[in-house]
Amino acid sequence: MKASNLPQTGATTIVEHEMQQVQRANATGRPPVVFIHGLWFLPSSWDRWAKLFEDAGYTALTPGWPDDPETVEEANAKPEVFAKKTIGEVADHFEQIVRGLNRKPAIIGHSFGGLIAQILAGRGLAAVTVAVDPAPFRGVLPLPISSLEPESCRSANLRSVPIRLRQRCQRRRSQRALREVRRASIRQDALPSRISEPQPLDRGEGREEP
Repeated sequence: MKASNLPQTGATTIVEHEMQQVQRANATGRPPVVFIHGLWFLPSSWDRWAKLFEDAGYTALTPGWPDDPETVEEANAKPEVFAKKTIGEVADHFEQIVRGLNRKPAIIGHSFGGLIAQILAGRGLAAVTVAVDPAPFRGVLPLPISSLEPESCRSANLRSVPIRLRQRCQRRRSQRALREVRRASIRQDALPSRISEPQPLDRGEGREEP
């Protein structure tokens, strides 16, 4: 990682394997893609997406949130490590990682990670941003389900959806995200260098379920 991009105070939340991912991305010279997971997930949740993008010619980085445990077993044993993190602190952690890259990455985030991805885009750190089912930022009010339900569905006979369809949808989402990154990379010169940063619902709160 470029030392000049780390905080001068030395107060960094980046761990060794995240530094190694940044160094690898810089060494390969391929377009980097940073994946940001949501609440109650770990970086390993991106493994299939990372492989898809690697096979397509990108370098995938899957950093964790500050103090993320290495495994699911560790997370179950010590769930308290997820607490007492503000949204701003998590965004700052990913900003340190992104600033270590030699080129602006595509940033893909899911759920609360989608909100973090938008915050980083607002700071001018992303070449391309994809937010998958992002958590809402301040000013976006929840709608009751009744207002989202089409009139034709209210009297229809509904059926359960097999889990295998959900698995297919996940694959479609990853492929759609890859297409969006490719398209946006082509028209990158037309993208604004900076957009207004979305504000989270409450910067003072810890990590909560969106």
